[in-house]
Amino acid sequence: MTAPNVLDRQFKADAPNQKWVADFTYIPTREGWLYLAVVLDLYSRMVVGWSMQRHMSTELVSDAMTMALWRRRPTALLQHSDQGSQYANELYQLLLADNDIQCSMSRSGNVWDNSAMEAFFSSLKIERVHRRGYRTRDEARSDIFNYIECFYNPHRRHSTLDYVSPAAYERLQAAQKH
Repeated sequence: MTAPNVLDRQFKADAPNQKWVADFTYIPTREGWLYLAVVLDLYSRMVVGWSMQRHMSTELVSDAMTMALWRRRPTALLQHSDQGSQYANELYQLLLADNDIQCSMSRSGNVWDNSAMEAFFSSLKIERVHRRGYRTRDEARSDIFNYIECFYNPHRRHSTLDYVSPAAYERLQAAQKH
């Protein structure tokens, strides 16, 4: 099942957990590909969910979304992805429906419709993956976990966030509201 492009390249959100984007990418290792699925909150560019597996599957993207739901517990959420079979799959669509999440999908063949997610993958690959040669999937998993949880979310500065990290941006915005 595909959905209309409700996000329509509106990559700003006024608060956390209003708009999430999701996608997956391929990480090369000497053992073969490692697939990484990510869910990104457009408010702060925080990676709120991720999953890594040997196979490109609905389980890969569902696990990333489940992590994001567990961490953030959103209400009134719009989630945007491409029209890939993993996201159009009935089980993934049920996960969204069971959590009252509105689904939005990029137009067919239009990578710019999910450019915020593509920007994250570009940063990951330029800053980390292309600088390393992973022997094993486990080595890649460990390094990518470290990049997301120990560098990207807490420390990596973003021009779209006035040059603070996703975690710092959320803290600063929460403090200003109190």
